[in-house]
Amino acid sequence: QEHLVESGGGLVQPGGSLRLSCAASGITFSAYAMYWYRQGPGKQRELVASVSTLGSTNYADSVKDRFTISRDHAKNTVYLQMNSLKPEDTAVYSCNTRSGILSYWGQGTQVTVAS
Repeated sequence: QEHLVESGGGLVQPGGSLRLSCAASGITFSAYAMYWYRQGPGKQRELVASVSTLGSTNYADSVKDRFTISRDHAKNTVYLQMNSLKPEDTAVYSCNTRSGILSYWGQGTQVTVAS
């Protein structure tokens, strides 16, 4: 059974940092690209960052130079390091992976940026 479990969300002040984790099980982690999405209140879900099987990364313009995605194949985990957080980063963050028509999602973790 495939599972993605996110952790690390919470409340942080503007300018602060958080690191999200997404632990994968039931899949051959090294064979899958991994993605972080977010959905803010009243907004559509957007792709935040992705990392390929070989570690190549891509970012949404809104988070470039502030967020870093990485993966640890030994721990079957993908991370999202978020620095210089802004109120507009407030959202539920979810990790995703997919292959063909199959797509797997975690339950999401809430990130709230507020003073």
